Amino acid sequence: MEKTSEKTSTWLALQNPVFRRLWLAMVVSGSCIAAHNTAVYWALNSLGASTVIISLMATVSALPYTLFTLPAGALADMLDRKKILLAVQLWHAAIAIALAILWLAHLLNPYLILASAFLFSAGFAFGSPAHSSVIAEMVSQDELASAYTLAGLQMDVSGIIGPLLSALLLPLAGVSFIFGANGLGFLLMFLAVLQWKPVRAQSKLPLENFFESLTTAIRYVRYTPGIKILLARHALFSFFISIIPSLMPVVGLKELHLPASHLGYLFTSMAVGSVISGSFIIPWARAKYLTSGWNGQPKAY
Repeated sequence: MEKTSEKTSTWLALQNPVFRRLWLAMVVSGSCIAAHNTAVYWALNSLGASTVIISLMATVSALPYTLFTLPAGALADMLDRKKILLAVQLWHAAIAIALAILWLAHLLNPYLILASAFLFSAGFAFGSPAHSSVIAEMVSQDELASAYTLAGLQMDVSGIIGPLLSALLLPLAGVSFIFGANGLGFLLMFLAVLQWKPVRAQSKLPLENFFESLTTAIRYVRYTPGIKILLARHALFSFFISIIPSLMPVVGLKELHLPASHLGYLFTSMAVGSVISGSFIIPWARAKYLTSGWNGQPKAY
């Protein structure tokens, strides 16, 4: 019984030193990213950006996932995933450090910030499939569920810590410091990935070329009804749910005229709400409405 509970423990994957090193780097880098996102909105407001430009940040950040998810998956199947992740970390670090320098030189404007948001998200879109695959390669089969749970927990923890850090550091150190810290966070991720030595040898069998792989993925989506339904539901849900994070910074900065520290608290409150919902409200609703019918009788599947 004790061995079974150990195998199902949320923290099991942290016993793996390779994954533990990566996870800690993810927490630090993720916190820096969340602080960066808060500083970006403050920078836009400081530069006199309109409400439309501020709300466009969410659109520009989401667009690369729509454009590049399938090509990114095809590349992850063809290329060395470790090299993909290393390139993505350097890409992100270069953008963050460039933003810090441009802000110090008073050369940054709202349109450059929007462009940087697109470039950041493009990197995440191309790195996401490789990142998920690398986590699966780092851990054993028994540790896999724990590793993915911890990866989700990392996002929640970073979403709370990052805005709090920006609330403290924006008034004291300024926007450029947070941008630069974000760049260092990506370099920390680079070192964590660099130290990982893949155990599985890369297959030497001939692979599909990029366009064949992309065509296969598109064909799979086109002729699989379940996938199309899932994507349609996700698109509809995302459309409505994205309204809140898009407008919240606009309301906080333009309507309530929040100072920098309070803007950080606003984003922290949103992250805390997300954690409470994911940890308590959604499991309760799933248990109540999915495992039993609306009339209280068990559902027949």
